Amino acid sequence: MPAVPSNPHDAYFRHVLSRPADAAGEIRAALPEDIATRLDWDRLELQPGSFVSPELRSRYTDILYRTRLDDHDAYIYILVEHQSRPDQFMALRMMDYLVKVWNHHLDTHHKPSTLPAVIPLVVHSNGTGRVWNTPTELADLIDLDPAARAALDPYLPRLRFLLDDLAALDLRALRNRDLTPATRVMLILHKITPGNTRLGVDLLALTDDLQAILDGPRGEDEFHCVTRYLFLVGDMATIDFDPLIDRLGPRAKEAIVTTAERLRAEGRAEGRAEGWAEGRAEGRAEERANTLVELLTLKFGPVSTGVVDTVRAADPAQVRVWIGRVLAAASVEDVFA
Repeated sequence: MPAVPSNPHDAYFRHVLSRPADAAGEIRAALPEDIATRLDWDRLELQPGSFVSPELRSRYTDILYRTRLDDHDAYIYILVEHQSRPDQFMALRMMDYLVKVWNHHLDTHHKPSTLPAVIPLVVHSNGTGRVWNTPTELADLIDLDPAARAALDPYLPRLRFLLDDLAALDLRALRNRDLTPATRVMLILHKITPGNTRLGVDLLALTDDLQAILDGPRGEDEFHCVTRYLFLVGDMATIDFDPLIDRLGPRAKEAIVTTAERLRAEGRAEGRAEGWAEGRAEGRAEERANTLVELLTLKFGPVSTGVVDTVRAADPAQVRVWIGRVLAAASVEDVFA
């Protein structure tokens, strides 16, 4: 059962959380303490495949780990939900996936007489900030009046999934979690990247974790994964990484440029417009020039045609410098000095 998420959000989740060391911190953060202390974290073993149907893999990604719970076989099933609106019937969907996990266990083990525990965890993340507001208990989806529910209570299906609602957490809470740098960066980027017009600046708060990723055993390859997500989801151009490059140095710059080149090559292979990265960079440069003209006009009044022409003809890096000077400048001339 191949598992290849078709959108960058879920692909990034799977890339990071498919490594036991990176997944452990996120799982621990979501589990009640009395469950977490019973699990053998040293025996987390990623299981192959996916239990999500092919038509839904553009909306969800799932990851299954096997471990031991109080010295019994157990599984942890993680489903990543990354949509602007939570799935009303997620509890029913999780029941279907858990049955598939149990059937898979029965098929791959010789005549078991019992079923292993499967801990169901939904990780909810989206760029809108909309928190989870649908049932996490399967019985709550069944339409019953109170008297009928009380009478049927012993016979209603009992499945409640654990929910880690990242949309409900602020950045401080995420930063304070005991996570690996790769997991912390991934979770925070899922919150701050979509629709963020000042992402280049906001990335500076992640400098230490990004440096740790760059210096880690996977080094540039792992950093490529981060920058790929930023290019695809954040609509960033190479020049937007300049503040971060100033902090991280030439290795980061090389990795960023390489990622842009790879994406450009993929664009050609898939029939998209050539010059993908350059086209985005040009669009962002034009946007920055327009922003500078607007800032000058707001602070100093209408600017001359000559100033506008100077801004539009300037190198994008120079425009960045000029934008940074507007706030403290006493005149238009001070900005361009």
